[in-house]
Amino acid sequence: MEIENLFLPLSIITDRMKKYSPKVFKTRILGEPTAVFCGIAGHKFISSNEEKLFLSWRPQSTQKLFRSSYQKAASEITKLADSVHIGKAPGFLKPEAVVRYIESMESMVQEHLKLHWEGRSTIEIYSLAQILVTTLSARFFTGLQHNNERCAKFAELINMITSGLHTLPVNVPGTPFYRAMKAAEAMRKEVLMLIKEKKAAVSSSGAKVTDIMSHLLFNPDPTGRFIPENEVADKVMGLMTGGFHSPSMATSFLIKYLGEYPEVCDKVRTEQLEIASSKEGGENLNWDDIQKMKYSWAVALEVMRLVPPLQGTFREVVTDFTYEGYTIPKGWKVYWSSSSTNKISEHFPAPEEFDPSRFENGKAAPAYSNIPFGSGPRICPGKEYARLQLLCFLHHVVTRYKWEVINPRAKIAGGLNPVPEEGFHIRLQTL
Repeated sequence: MEIENLFLPLSIITDRMKKYSPKVFKTRILGEPTAVFCGIAGHKFISSNEEKLFLSWRPQSTQKLFRSSYQKAASEITKLADSVHIGKAPGFLKPEAVVRYIESMESMVQEHLKLHWEGRSTIEIYSLAQILVTTLSARFFTGLQHNNERCAKFAELINMITSGLHTLPVNVPGTPFYRAMKAAEAMRKEVLMLIKEKKAAVSSSGAKVTDIMSHLLFNPDPTGRFIPENEVADKVMGLMTGGFHSPSMATSFLIKYLGEYPEVCDKVRTEQLEIASSKEGGENLNWDDIQKMKYSWAVALEVMRLVPPLQGTFREVVTDFTYEGYTIPKGWKVYWSSSSTNKISEHFPAPEEFDPSRFENGKAAPAYSNIPFGSGPRICPGKEYARLQLLCFLHHVVTRYKWEVINPRAKIAGGLNPVPEEGFHIRLQTL
């Protein structure tokens, strides 16, 4: 049987897995005939056949929002975040390169807390997480520094863009896609302005620049061509948008769960205070310190198990193949449901309970079960960057504050990306 959906929240996936097959079923998503792969076996199959049976794919709405990619072959649209070959570019998101970000990231986290947390009795964490994530990505992707107003504007625009990424591309006033298109135009202008400022600064000073936008501007691509400014702008927009929602949500839910489970928060605080006590006055965190945050990372993994920042992702079938007795035709889309494995009681007893001990002391989830960063050849290239951001932020928050969640039953909007409709409001107490 076929069903039609704009998106597939976990409840629908669970129902269809029970009704049709726990491994694969067909539907239509955003007008596209789609095979939905579920469970660990499905994850492993897709991960093992990247670039052989599947290529990454983005819906028309996403293609149109990032217009330098629009009207290219669907398989080319994988290049929102990976077309810049960010994992291969010199010194950006490779684990050994992320080490260099610690000092500046820690400084920016401390500045963020001073601006938005210090002296406040209550705050709304989701909107502030968006600002923090955008400030960090603007710094590392574009080189933008010490411009809080500009970063806040970027966060507002990216938030509107993400609301239209997985919708029908109906460009009519009042629709999410229309608002997203307007926001994309405004952001494109802002990024193009940054590009002109960057070129002028480099021309006048000759200073060496090491951010990703500069790498795109001043280095030829593999064919020897310098990328036009409008394409650089769209690639930078894609990177900032792609790295916006997931870390914002992970940060927000991390604070929410720690506020609701003070005994867990106390264990995190003990671990972080031990690290802090080993530092000289004013000494920055280092990579060894990050590696010591084992319990803190176990908590983060459990949070992302319960609420995956991204519920799933798409692929395009490049050749007919058979899976579990069904033939999936070339041209069909595949939706890889990352949220269909993380609450299987066989692997996660009492799966609805918040229990960081599942990942404590080096325990690992079964392969392809809890995959907040994807897996295989297309694992998120920013995984180590995201881990650093979460742990650096957590270190400074738990060693300065205690908090409680004012609205623990906040409504979470469904879809591909979980969103707290009213945010998470917390009451702060300075330590």
